[in-house]
Amino acid sequence: MKPSTRTLLHGAAGAGTLVLFLALWEVLARAFHIKPIMLPLPSKIGQELAGEAGWYAGQAAYTLMTTLAGFALSVLGGVAIAVLLVGSRWFESVLQPLIVALNSVPKVAVAPLFVIWMGTGAEPKIAIAFLIAVFAVIVDTVHGLRSVPRDVLDLGRVLKGSRRDFFFKVRLPCALPSILAGMKVAISLALVGAIVGEFVSSQSGLGYVIMTAQGTFDTVRVFAALFVLAFIGLALFGALAWLERKATPWRRHAEDR
Repeated sequence: MKPSTRTLLHGAAGAGTLVLFLALWEVLARAFHIKPIMLPLPSKIGQELAGEAGWYAGQAAYTLMTTLAGFALSVLGGVAIAVLLVGSRWFESVLQPLIVALNSVPKVAVAPLFVIWMGTGAEPKIAIAFLIAVFAVIVDTVHGLRSVPRDVLDLGRVLKGSRRDFFFKVRLPCALPSILAGMKVAISLALVGAIVGEFVSSQSGLGYVIMTAQGTFDTVRVFAALFVLAFIGLALFGALAWLERKATPWRRHAEDR
């Protein structure tokens, strides 16, 4: 079976599962007469999204912007930190305890500090998204850089190339699958971070929509925002999965055998 056909079949299966889930939700909610304030019908959520499509698109764009900014910073910073950790034992002994300690601190507890330091604009949301996502990039990049096969390392030493050439032509390509795997985790975490920042202080974004709707017990609007968030998460993860297939074609060919 061709890879393109397999991808289409997988996509159709996923879409069918989602449609079935929503249909069961609608049927069971009606059958058991569940109160809309507890669990609104998917049809009502769809009507809410259709009626306010432009407004939801604007809120989603703000959340997407802060998510992508935090994600980009997490990738750049995470890869740079991982290179330092792998390349120098001194940096590893100095930075690793600090990184682990920062990752252990609940990000919700830190979020108000970013608002105090950076104001109520997009900056604190980007900072929180970065802080939540960067650890995944660091861990997977370190793992990838340290997982270069021994025979490849020996070959690089025999050829006597410079450390710079060896890093960019050997270590980095070998670590690329792990880096991309970390990025796939980090994009979801960056989205969570952006929403956390909007929960703390914001006048825009899907997190702001959820908080204001929760205050008025508008469950339909809360679920509508959650649906949009789920769609954004799926789209971002799918984009990175596509990038992974394009950037590491040798893995796809190995899986097709």
